[in-house]
Amino acid sequence: MNEQPNTFDPASLASDYLGEAATLLAHDDPFPGGAVVPPIYQTSLFTFANYADMADTFAGRRKQPIYSRGDNPTVMEFEARVAALEGAEAARGFSSGMAAISATVLAFVGAGERMVVVRNCYGDAYRLFERLFPRLHIKVDYVDGSDPDAVAAALPGAKLLYLESPTSMMFELQDIGHLARLAKEQGIVTTIDNSWASPVFQKPITHGVDLVLHSASKYLSGHSDTVAGVVAGSAAHIKHINEQTYSQLGGKLSPFEGWLLLRGLRTLPLRLPHHMKSGLILAERLKAYGKVERVNHPAYSNHPGKKTLAGYAGLFSFEVTEDVDIPAFVDALKFFRIGVSWGGHESLVVPAKASLEQTPGINSMARFGVSPRTIRFNVGLENVEDLWADIVQAFDKSKK
Repeated sequence: MNEQPNTFDPASLASDYLGEAATLLAHDDPFPGGAVVPPIYQTSLFTFANYADMADTFAGRRKQPIYSRGDNPTVMEFEARVAALEGAEAARGFSSGMAAISATVLAFVGAGERMVVVRNCYGDAYRLFERLFPRLHIKVDYVDGSDPDAVAAALPGAKLLYLESPTSMMFELQDIGHLARLAKEQGIVTTIDNSWASPVFQKPITHGVDLVLHSASKYLSGHSDTVAGVVAGSAAHIKHINEQTYSQLGGKLSPFEGWLLLRGLRTLPLRLPHHMKSGLILAERLKAYGKVERVNHPAYSNHPGKKTLAGYAGLFSFEVTEDVDIPAFVDALKFFRIGVSWGGHESLVVPAKASLEQTPGINSMARFGVSPRTIRFNVGLENVEDLWADIVQAFDKSKK
């Protein structure tokens, strides 16, 4: 990742990009009974007034929820909000980000077919592609997504291009508009994991991407109390997912979690600038700190993929020098708790070397050049000076 001075001004977002999302998420028409928040339709099924209504609904001549593994009004409200945020025609909620990824990819790639995936994608997605897909006779080719020539060379004959910009752990960028055009020229469906930027800071559909995936457990929820996923795209693509995989795989989003996500979305445009500002402050200080060799943050990239980002998340990584005892550093942290996931109110730390133990024999980080001296921070909503003091004292206690 090329280094350059950080010239990004977080305050420049407040009046335009964030304002649009804030109004969309905060303003509602009245719900039944004048409620200011939507009701939770905690029901497994929906009944019909008569035979004709059931027959017309089953035949597609009439629209009504049938069973909550399909449509549920609370979940549908969440899906409509995400679709509007992403500039999509439709969206489908899932019980987890992996359920969304699995149903989306398997709807478009079948046995004997091939997909192209950017290196250093989300770890569980990588494990899905490496463990299950060979048994389904689906071939996966990994590529440096920051290199458009490498992507172009890998595309011929593929059914799907899977992007993630920036990528997990290394935070490499892709020129998603250019890559989407390359894929479209060959009739290849393009998907992207947009969990890091969220639709507040990046709208891939406006740059030609077909389908946008989110682990809604992250910033969309923002409270670390929900596991969920969502995919947004054209009505035709979402219909294809519904018909091919959604109901059959059964990874439906529950009404209560859909309601929690609606609650989380209301504060998304307020939370993200705080995560961004604190993350940039810590990244800048770490970049100048003697115990840090490299900071992996899109703010320091010269890649053309940076132009689609309207802001930055609070998730980034850095590589420490050889004289830092990483276990001692991690254990000494007080405000950064040790744990996976991210996007919530709490700050978290994940050391890359420890995370390798999750899947012995399937080591994407070693395969794709992630140093074992890499540490990932999720910067939460705490006071940034408290976080920095915590980092300094942890470095002081980690000398070999």
